[in-house]
Amino acid sequence: MIKQYETSMYSGYQQEKLIQSDQKSDFSLSLDKNKTYQEVLGFGGAFTEAAAYTFSKMTPYSQEKIIKAYFHPTEGLNYNLGRVAIHSCDFALENYTYVNDHDKSLESFSIERDHQWVIPMVKQAESMRGESIELLASPWSPPAWMKTNNDMNHGGELLPEYYETWAKYYVKFLDAYKEAGINVFALTVQNEPAAKQVWDSCLYTAAQERDFVKNHLGPTLHKHGYKDIKLLIWDHNRDIIVERAKTVLEDPEAAKYVWGTGVHWYVSEAFENLSKVHDMFPDKHLLFTEGTIEGGVALKDFKTGERYMRNMIGDFSNYLEGFLDWNLILDEQGGPNHVGNYCDAPIICDTKNDIVHINTSYYAIGHFSQFLEVGAKRIKSQMTHPYVTNVAFVNPNGDVVVILQNETDNDTDLTVKLGKTTQTIHMNKRSYSTLIIRGEA
Repeated sequence: MIKQYETSMYSGYQQEKLIQSDQKSDFSLSLDKNKTYQEVLGFGGAFTEAAAYTFSKMTPYSQEKIIKAYFHPTEGLNYNLGRVAIHSCDFALENYTYVNDHDKSLESFSIERDHQWVIPMVKQAESMRGESIELLASPWSPPAWMKTNNDMNHGGELLPEYYETWAKYYVKFLDAYKEAGINVFALTVQNEPAAKQVWDSCLYTAAQERDFVKNHLGPTLHKHGYKDIKLLIWDHNRDIIVERAKTVLEDPEAAKYVWGTGVHWYVSEAFENLSKVHDMFPDKHLLFTEGTIEGGVALKDFKTGERYMRNMIGDFSNYLEGFLDWNLILDEQGGPNHVGNYCDAPIICDTKNDIVHINTSYYAIGHFSQFLEVGAKRIKSQMTHPYVTNVAFVNPNGDVVVILQNETDNDTDLTVKLGKTTQTIHMNKRSYSTLIIRGEA
């Protein structure tokens, strides 16, 4: 039996469709659930200070609506992952750190600011889900006094004399979040280490990132009891991910500390680069750590959902294991952002009128997260249609889940084949679908 859930530019969001025909079409999708690839870790979004501050301005009724929409296992997107910044990022109210200036001992370290907005939002999400949210933590910049430009913004580099201090800063963060009862399962070395931004940023060459991991961060994490933390390098775009991963992971002394590579979607859609990294280092992992629509709020724009769907299908088809969206929510302007780098989000909050707007990206993510279980494995799929894209999985319960996108302006029929099951489905123009296949003989 096949169930089809379709979102269409013309007919609405995630509607269950009746399968109309057993007649074969000119195009086919063949599935083989005996040929499996990577496992799915899950889905989530970022608890930035901007998101948490916006959340605090909404009424309790709207807060519950937002948290349920994301974290409820059956009535929401079933998010099990999240991301937090290690002190400030651009989606914060200002530059800030957890220590006093020039405190090389880190004795003044405190996450008191995170207890104001970020941690309470995480706690509400965990209460809704009924279990802990697995968090990825990322720094955007060391404190200004640790850097060559004495500025948290505008790039700069970590001064060599502070390599060890900065490595210990991660440990202080992990200790503080553990004490707060928050589970951080993964770290990235640096958010976007090849980007000199007008906001919080820090530049590392591939060799600098390798040596910092090998000689400082990796040993420091292990020394302080965090050898099981999943450490990710790169945390940036697909365009040069191969060269960056190669430099770090070909060094066995650095690679032994690294769990995998983080990827963002800006600049390019060279999805095949993820497979190149996987093929070179098959024992390492790939995690999508950030993507968003830049330039401010674009309410109800169907192209936004299409971009999410295109990128998620492309990355998961090339060994991606999990997807972390950027800000969970933003305000009506697409902020707050302390340098005016406004963006869109799957949920936009009108803080003046206490209105929660659900964007098309929300529904696109749901076509994956609402149907795929943690531990699902990607399976082999062969498509003959020249324009319809797909990725397919088998859940731990045996259900086969197929996500399809028809980004063209033409309706199409497609014959789906799995073992003895053969069924023709209809895809509307400008649509994406999730198929659930049960009972294949």
